[in-house]
Amino acid sequence: MPDIKANQTLDCKGLACPMPIVKTKKAIDQLEAGQVIEVQATDKGSLADIQGWAKNTGHQYLGSVEEGAVLKHYIRKSSPGEVKEEKKHLQVVSTEDLQSKLLSGEKVKIIDVREPAEYAFNRIPGAISFPLGELERRFNELNPADDIYVICRTGNRSDLACQLLKEKGFKHVSNVEQGMAGWSGPTEQKQ
Repeated sequence: MPDIKANQTLDCKGLACPMPIVKTKKAIDQLEAGQVIEVQATDKGSLADIQGWAKNTGHQYLGSVEEGAVLKHYIRKSSPGEVKEEKKHLQVVSTEDLQSKLLSGEKVKIIDVREPAEYAFNRIPGAISFPLGELERRFNELNPADDIYVICRTGNRSDLACQLLKEKGFKHVSNVEQGMAGWSGPTEQKQ
């Protein structure tokens, strides 16, 4: 692989979602259009996060390279005419509201878009694992007529997932704000 030249390197090693994206947003604002930033991260979820964020904002995701435990993501800053205002999925629900729906016996489908290790150690009972990086190729496993609640660790990955599902024609999709970080209901883990 040829040497990849970046105008700036951003160290996000050891940080979990949403911090690599938060730091990338701030750092890319300091670059000129056409310049490239290399974001170094150890969070495996950062791959889907960076790709989704770039698509959502209009910046160009160039690719990622894995070197040992470090993922190096490369993003090219777009010109002002290419940059899109970052969108948020409008249909949201709090963790408390979702817990109330579950306690009342409402039939809901919970999609957990965190990485498999996050899901294995702490998840809402009955939640289905759909890591964000796999969602685009697996959305056909979901019924567009279902009420779908999407959760991640903090609400950022799930926001991107909700936007993707909406683009694919899903009408009843809600982002669970606060994510598992704000969940106080029952959890289970892989035995």
